[in-house]
Amino acid sequence: MVREDTSRTVPPVNPLRSLILAAARNGTIRRLVATAPVSRDVVRRFVAGETTADAVAVTRRLVDSGLTVTLDHLGEDTTDAALAEQTVQAYLELLDQLHAEGLSDRAEVSVKLSAVGQMFDEDLALANAKRICAAAEAAGTTVTLDMEDHTTTDSTLRILAELRRTWPWVGAVLQSYLHRTLDDVTALATSGSRVRLCKGAYKEPETVAFQDPIEVDKSYVRCANALLAGDGYPKFATHDPRLVRIIGERAEAHGRKPGSFEHQMLFGIRPDEQLRLAQLGHTVRVYVPYGGEWYGYLMRRMAERPANTAFFLRALASRS
Repeated sequence: MVREDTSRTVPPVNPLRSLILAAARNGTIRRLVATAPVSRDVVRRFVAGETTADAVAVTRRLVDSGLTVTLDHLGEDTTDAALAEQTVQAYLELLDQLHAEGLSDRAEVSVKLSAVGQMFDEDLALANAKRICAAAEAAGTTVTLDMEDHTTTDSTLRILAELRRTWPWVGAVLQSYLHRTLDDVTALATSGSRVRLCKGAYKEPETVAFQDPIEVDKSYVRCANALLAGDGYPKFATHDPRLVRIIGERAEAHGRKPGSFEHQMLFGIRPDEQLRLAQLGHTVRVYVPYGGEWYGYLMRRMAERPANTAFFLRALASRS
């Protein structure tokens, strides 16, 4: 049984997180960051690049080092069918290249449904997701549906259920900061079900999400236990050393061997830990984003782990 550490004081809500999330919605700040000469070089730490070729090159490097990959073509909140189609075509091109390069057995794709039409037409999003799943099947790989803010959770789970009628391997993502997630985990921890558990990176109201980071962590452990006790294939997305350790302990307690679950981490964050876990025999999947719409992704990563902000600001300040 995991004992919760009650000796720690509850940390205050980090004001930097709110500031960063506000910056993500600020067009002036976006233009400033996007046009700074050093920005693209700094972003390369967290984003593979803007093109399919960039994404495939990074995938090759990670796979050669013993890691597996999931690729996300950046873009979300698409507002019309033409933009949604551009996203679909980007995934089709990516899947074709992964297959051609012999990487599809070690790399899958992650898809945000809002990028393929969910915000204005759920049926279109489902149809577009079906096209991506069919292409993934032909390439010999899989698809995971990313989870976004809480207003899309029910829609995403509906689309997931429809896709799994044809492709039962379609992966789900659940976020431990939502109050509802333990119930969703229990429902999805079934035979053959691939479920990624993360903390969550969107700003959510207290009516639907835990606000205290300690409560988010406690929820994460409860959900991890439910996944490990179930019959599915859990995928634990966290960089938190304490949670990584707890996952290892709980996996052992549930009789889970390496290969029956996986660790997931973001590209550019704790790369040494990724390699360490892989060298211990664990499956480690690196979440690799790419594409021109990198700003919103970068801001959420800063908000999720504000220590990253210091790295970014130092790089901006040091430009000549």
